[in-house]
Parts: sequence; C-alpha cells; structure tokens
Amino acid sequence: MNPKVIAFYLPQYHPTPHNNEWWGEGFTEWTNVAKAKPLFHGHYQPKIPADLGFYDLRMSEVRERQAELAKQAGVTGFCYYHYWFGDGKQELELPFNEVVNSYKPNFPFCLCWANETWTRKFWNNNGVDVGQETLAEQEYVGDDDDIVHFNSLLSAFKDPRYIKIDDKLVFMIYRPLAFPEMARFIDLWNKLAIENGIKGFYFIGYTLNVKDDYDVLKRLGFNGVCSCRMRRHNKRDFDWFLRKAFSIISHSPERYQYKNVYPTLIGKEESELNDVFPTLLPNWDHTPRSGTGGYLFTKSTPELFERHAEDVFMHISDKPADSQICFLKSWNEWGEGNYMEPDLKFGKGYIRALRNAVDKYK
Repeated sequence: MNPKVIAFYLPQYHPTPHNNEWWGEGFTEWTNVAKAKPLFHGHYQPKIPADLGFYDLRMSEVRERQAELAKQAGVTGFCYYHYWFGDGKQELELPFNEVVNSYKPNFPFCLCWANETWTRKFWNNNGVDVGQETLAEQEYVGDDDDIVHFNSLLSAFKDPRYIKIDDKLVFMIYRPLAFPEMARFIDLWNKLAIENGIKGFYFIGYTLNVKDDYDVLKRLGFNGVCSCRMRRHNKRDFDWFLRKAFSIISHSPERYQYKNVYPTLIGKEESELNDVFPTLLPNWDHTPRSGTGGYLFTKSTPELFERHAEDVFMHISDKPADSQICFLKSWNEWGEGNYMEPDLKFGKGYIRALRNAVDKYK
C-alpha cells in the first residue's frame, strides 16, 4: 500500500482590499486566531503558531517552508481552496497564482472550488445565530463566464505539478449540489480541456453525507466523491437538543470529545467504493470565528490523530493503488482548529503522527 494524502490549503493569510473593507485594515485569518479566548475550563485557546509564526502568504519563503513540513508529514500535495464568484470576480487568488508563476514550491497541487457565498454572521449573547449580511455572493453566470474561469487557470492545468487521477486533472467542487447546472459545467470544462491538449478532469464532489449524495453526484457526472463525515447538527436528535440547551444555558459552545468522533469519520462507502475518498480530520474548533455559537472537538492529541489516520489507511488498503487516496482537512485552517502546522502546545506532534501512520502502511 502507498496511501496518498492530499491536504486542503487555506489562502486566507494575507491582506486584501475587500477584507480590509469588510473586516478592518490588515485583516487576515490570524486576526480571528489571535483574539480567540477559552470559553470553558480546559478549552485550548488561543492556538498560537510555533515554527512558522503568524505568517504572510505573500512571502515565497513561507510557502516553501509549508511544503517542506508537509513532505515531512507524508502529505502528497496541497488542494488549494479557490474562490470564483462568477462574472470574473475572485478572492484570495494571490498565493496560488504565485505558486504557479514562480514554480515554487515544487510540490504537487490541485484545486477545490469553494463555491459558496461569503457572509458576515451575527450571534446574540446566548450564541444563537440571529442573521447575516452577504459580502460576496456566489453566482453561476453561464458558459461565457465558465470559459473565462477555465482560461484563468489554464497555466495551472498545464503545470506538471498538477495532481492527476486516471491521468485526469483533479478538480473538486466544495458544494456540488448548490450549482444548478453542474452537469453542463462538467461537460463544458472537459470539452475545453481536450481542446487545450488536456485529457480531461477528474471531478470530485465534496459531501458531508456520502450515503445520500453519492448516487446524485455520480449522475451529475462526477468521477469521485470526497466524504467528510464530520458530525452535523441534527435538530431531531435528542442528544443534539441536550447539548444545544446546555450550550445556551452555560453560554458555551457545543462540544464533542475527539476520541468519540474520529471512529465515526469513515464508513462502508469509503471502504467499499473505489471512487469515494475519506477525509482525515485532526481537530475542529470554530469558536475563533463564531464564539459560543460555534462547536468543537475536545481533547484531540497527536496520538489519537495517529490512530485515526491508521484507521482510515486500513479501510482503504484493499483498494487499487490509484484509489488509495484520502483528503486531509486541513493543512492550515487555524480559525477552525483543523491544522497540521506546528503550534506552541504540540509542536510538530501532528506532523510526526501522520508520518508514523503513513510509514506504517507504506
């Protein structure tokens, strides 16, 4: 076996004109990370970066150091979040464009189109969501815009570093069922790829509910499915009701112990279907962004994450070599608590944990 781990990569670590306008001058994801506070006894916040510090992704040295650490962890490549809102509007494109144009770092990559509207959410003092303001609306304009979108990425698609499955370019859609003409888009981009000397795309649809969404996504033309079984709120679930009630009464976020969560992150679809790729999740804590309105996993450790990685690798070990793939959420989503980069508490613990699991199954 040779497990391939593709890590999601967040480019929200450099100031942009719109972020300055929406959130204040100089805003980046570090703004949320640094201001986070513990919301209950034993809550690990704030999470402070160690080796790389509060970096700026405009610096090539930072991007190269990230790739070096990822290689140490056994990560195969980065899956960069890509933001295209329609009618040519983009956000946070600078880091990836620099990676392509400079050919640094020399590290495999692919793209995940994070096709969702950006909003500013509001919570009351009890942590209840009381409304939101649209900042950047995700729109689907039609063929002309889809062609412009394709051409804006053509140099990346022709880059030898671009990750392929079945000799096709991996391109993930984060919210595949939110795109009303998904099948048309898939057909058009495959046609454009062939016209430009590319063998086509291996389209992957991201889902939190692989059991219900798999057949739908395949009918739309997706080649594969990325399954993230992160616990979802279910308002019909009595356990959720109790947790939510406790959260409101105690003015604290919902929380779940990581040791109880990670065994639920893989199921029979990820094990039995060659085109379903599971997701590794080192931790989750959304409270730097949402305060008591968020939810989190508690007591995640490198040791538990190593067990989780071994469990996932075991479940995909009987698949063909080209299907022994999983996605890692994420390399650097510090504001949501799912990151692999060194912090002051665990150092390189999560990096070593993933490397141990990869080496065990390699």
